[in-house]
Amino acid sequence: MFRLSGALRYAKPLLGIGGRKAYIGDMAKTSNRDGKAPTQRMLRVGEQFRRILSEILQRGDVHDPDLARMSITVGEVRMSPDLRIATAFVLPLGGHDKEGALEALRRNKHELRHLVVKGGSMKFAPELRFEIDGTFDQMDATRALLDSGHVKQDLDD
Repeated sequence: MFRLSGALRYAKPLLGIGGRKAYIGDMAKTSNRDGKAPTQRMLRVGEQFRRILSEILQRGDVHDPDLARMSITVGEVRMSPDLRIATAFVLPLGGHDKEGALEALRRNKHELRHLVVKGGSMKFAPELRFEIDGTFDQMDATRALLDSGHVKQDLDD
């Protein structure tokens, strides 16, 4: 039987260990549906928005010199259940000047909104919101946790 010692017991929430209930709880954070996981439609439209937004930022279609000099990664786009709000999780290349990139994107959100809908097949234009993507920081923290001596000892047993 698998037994958790002290170090790994505290790492469970970070690693997502804990069975179906913990997984569904983590997925619920990606939606606003009272603890329910996002629907296939929300995921599909979010991925479509992510692809189009990435292409727009890569080509430099927005007429802003601050945005043109940055290389921005769009990690994920989460849609609200009614598909009226799209939250894009972005990170500038190298993680430098996060706030500057966020400010430039928010300043140009109306033009980006127009270009995203023009490039896709949506009937209406959802409101665009931008947040910093913390996925890479979480991966680094998890990697550091797994490299620690206590956790390695538990995994070897």
